[in-house]
Amino acid sequence: MKHKALNFDISIGVAGIILSVLGLLFIYDASSYSAEVQLGDAFHYVKTQAVALFLGVILMFAVAFVDIDKIKKASIYVYICSLILLGLVFVPVLGVESYGAKRWLNLGFFTIQPSEYAKFGMVIFLAKLMADRGVDKFFKMLGLFAVGGVVAVLLLLEPNMSITICVLLVTIIMIFVGGAKIRHLLMLGIPLLGAGVALILAEPYRIRRLFAFVDPWASPLDEGYQLIQSYYALGSGGLFGVGIGNSRQKFLFLPFAESDFILSVIGEETGLVGILLLVAIFLFVVIKGFIIASRAKDRFSCYVATGISAVIAVQTALNIAVVCGAIPPTGLPLPFISAGGSSLVAYMLSLGVLMNISRQSKAGILSWMNNMELSYEKRSA
Repeated sequence: MKHKALNFDISIGVAGIILSVLGLLFIYDASSYSAEVQLGDAFHYVKTQAVALFLGVILMFAVAFVDIDKIKKASIYVYICSLILLGLVFVPVLGVESYGAKRWLNLGFFTIQPSEYAKFGMVIFLAKLMADRGVDKFFKMLGLFAVGGVVAVLLLLEPNMSITICVLLVTIIMIFVGGAKIRHLLMLGIPLLGAGVALILAEPYRIRRLFAFVDPWASPLDEGYQLIQSYYALGSGGLFGVGIGNSRQKFLFLPFAESDFILSVIGEETGLVGILLLVAIFLFVVIKGFIIASRAKDRFSCYVATGISAVIAVQTALNIAVVCGAIPPTGLPLPFISAGGSSLVAYMLSLGVLMNISRQSKAGILSWMNNMELSYEKRSA
């Protein structure tokens, strides 16, 4: 008897949808007042996010059935397209500038943020190179790091320091998992650390943010304002929160309450317990992703699953650290939760790839089981 092919691991997709639906709830909660006052529509951000979620779910299930080998073959084109999109933000008319940064592309009916897709495009191409060439030599590692470095440079030019840090950390994680030697990583890591310090010192606004992080009350109406308001929100939430819908910081006190600092509103309304439950769902997604990587049918699939899981883990950790004041403030959305259609679609697509890898790895196991059973039946006959 032949075993029927099992479906993909649906649990990680369900977890992503749960996070996204919670995101819709808290986006409305955090933005309804500001959207009504500033845009005349309390549901402005919710409508955009709902459309992105609908599209993201469709794409997630669609990509779950694409042959992973086709994704591998297309990796170079995906990476090149990512670089082109990152470059287009600097083209007048196409590039949209906001708060001194050019991070969005105006495509007429909607805008996209290329950096959200470039992270995953880089992961896929890195996985292919690592699977084909290995990471055992220093010059090979340099070549792989250059792939992430090109993306990082384009992000720095926007400027987008937060996503740059995320990209570099994910690159290092993938190279380490691929088998790079510790001494080689240190040879790269030390100069990178020095370059990071130089970049902070080179921009006055980054220095101001650093000082605001050390003592936000030194500039309570300027650089320290956002972090102080986040402290107020989290402090007011206490253990169990003030209740859904009862946030006070959302009334134009906390900047970017629906996006980068949405976790502050969640903490204010649901307390420490609510945040821990949310973190538990994120941990489930990340751990599940690494489990899928460990069971992948080949090296490429393993590295892709590792990279995607690392992106989710790193960006989530950085956002939580910023909101809690553990690291200097920087604009970085919380995956699946923060308002931003580009981010949500990109992350749902990434979950589709993980589901794809889990499906094909299960198919490989079942094929092996079927072969073993046939072999046993022949011997018995």
